[in-house]
Amino acid sequence: MIPVRLPATSPQARDALAETGGVVLTGLPVEPSSLAVASAVLFGSGLRELYPHRTRRSVDGDLLSLHADSFDVVVDVGGKPVRRRHPDEDFVLLQLVEQAPSGGESFAVDAHAFTDSLDADLRAFLAEVDVDLYGQWTGIRGLPATPRVARHIEYTRTGRRITRRTDGAAPLHRDPATDHVTAMLRRLDEEVARVQPTLPRFRLDEGDVLVLDNYRCWHGRDPHSGARTVHIQTIRTDAAG
Repeated sequence: MIPVRLPATSPQARDALAETGGVVLTGLPVEPSSLAVASAVLFGSGLRELYPHRTRRSVDGDLLSLHADSFDVVVDVGGKPVRRRHPDEDFVLLQLVEQAPSGGESFAVDAHAFTDSLDADLRAFLAEVDVDLYGQWTGIRGLPATPRVARHIEYTRTGRRITRRTDGAAPLHRDPATDHVTAMLRRLDEEVARVQPTLPRFRLDEGDVLVLDNYRCWHGRDPHSGARTVHIQTIRTDAAG
């Protein structure tokens, strides 16, 4: 998929996002607050939770494989638990701050359509088998000790489909089907690696804000030389479930 480019104030932006799962907003200042402004313009009173933005700078970056941007991070602030990331963030916004001298093109895929095209046994695994979503990342500070168990394909209580993609997924602790789960996770990785080179690329301009439905779309980035910087923010809307 190649998201359509529209001015941030365009009344068509919300419809384009709903129709295709992605949109590129133009005309916003190159600053983190533009992500919050874009969220408010797109979702209005439907904006439920806005998580802290993060700025990522990579130098001579490797391939960033297709993924969805959900995570689970809770910190202690003044003796109270405060959530900084949520496993069911339903939209992600990314603003390009600094363009790499070469490379760094973006790509995205409709994950619903992609997973529906896979072999029947792999589709069944994604929809029917529980995994530990972040089981490979147990050493990260702030990641709750209690495993976050889910399936790759699930539905919210309102019927909205979630198609997950995280390279932190692992079999449940002492799952009798560990070997099978590991093999199926490897197959999913192989299918993702197969489709990535075939996807059309698009290049963001500095200041552009890429907005994606995090339940429906996976996205990635090609390798690049030199420095590349982005602001990223994930949110939850009242359509999250």
